[in-house]
Amino acid sequence: MRFTLEFFLLLTHTAVTVFYCHADQFPPPINFWNEWLDPFTVMLSWTKPSSLPDDHKIFFFLKGDPEDTSTCVKGSLRNFRVSENFLTEEKISKDWAYNIWTVKDCEHLHGSKPANTIISTRKPRAQLVKDFKCVVYSEVMKCSWIPVNQSLSLTLFYRFCGSLEESIKSLKTCDEPYIVGERSHCDLHLNYSVEDVCVLVETDAAMSTFRARLSVVPPKLTIREVGDYLTVSPTPPEVGEKGCWTYEVCHKPCSKTKVCQNTSIGEPTIKVPYDKNCLYEFQSKARMSKYCSCLYSNFSETVTHGVNKPPDLTLTAVSIAVPLILSICVILCCCSYRRRGVIFPVIPDPSAIFQEMMKNENKELKVAGSLYTPVPERIEACKISLESENS
Repeated sequence: MRFTLEFFLLLTHTAVTVFYCHADQFPPPINFWNEWLDPFTVMLSWTKPSSLPDDHKIFFFLKGDPEDTSTCVKGSLRNFRVSENFLTEEKISKDWAYNIWTVKDCEHLHGSKPANTIISTRKPRAQLVKDFKCVVYSEVMKCSWIPVNQSLSLTLFYRFCGSLEESIKSLKTCDEPYIVGERSHCDLHLNYSVEDVCVLVETDAAMSTFRARLSVVPPKLTIREVGDYLTVSPTPPEVGEKGCWTYEVCHKPCSKTKVCQNTSIGEPTIKVPYDKNCLYEFQSKARMSKYCSCLYSNFSETVTHGVNKPPDLTLTAVSIAVPLILSICVILCCCSYRRRGVIFPVIPDPSAIFQEMMKNENKELKVAGSLYTPVPERIEACKISLESENS
């Protein structure tokens, strides 16, 4: 009788297992619920279906919206807990549906019926700030933002993103905010890490959670003249490994079109052909390799090198002046040849004149025109008077 009962139980267990294996459809988990652990983290909890034996090889597939990432958990236990980060910036409403399937593998759902739970935020979702950005230093992050409504009193909390207990317990408050112009500022006391920073901004009636946009100070440039080239070397940011950074260096010679070059990892120096008569303008920005983190910088302030010198016009002047002078000389020669009788009159031979005079010695010489007659000078008479010795 005992053998018959054990055989019946074994047969039932085998039948249930074979049924699920062939159908590839498993019952959904039970007691699926959620609980907020902090403003960013939700604990998802469920129980393995009671109809499945403990040693059955299955997985639990969790997913929210279609664009969300999925989570796959091996179903080797009876009770399960999984922590996930939920941020309002990634959702369009304050309520999110989250589904879980019991599957044979995480690649195929095979039409299994899911269990679901609704995750609701503690306060209504609202956009409270805009243009939130942080500059990362080695021991602090200087953040600033523009409040959407300047009349609202905002409270800011922050920590590194993550669902581990250590991360959850590290939540801090911005206790010394200050305002400069239209922007509000706060120093986040976090040492540099490759992890994202999660931020909570809330009022009495609404809240907003998001990942901070992080950047570093733009790199400074060192420029040196080496022969006919300029070597340009960006200074690595003070955070991150030097071998993780790549740079984009742009230069504009003589106010011409900007030219940009990207450096390779470990080789930050670039060479630029150098014209000493040109003013060069340089800018650079840094970006961390995708294998290290997602940090980057904006473009730096413009750095100049050299001066714009006027071009040497000596050759140009000579090339213009020589043909011009030759042309003038040719023109003058032509004019002189045509008027050579006026410019260079014929001078009579004096010997011929004297011979003519000797031949006509006894003849009256007729001179054409009038001869020069000198004007007689006026001579005043001198009066001389004698004076006696006694006077």
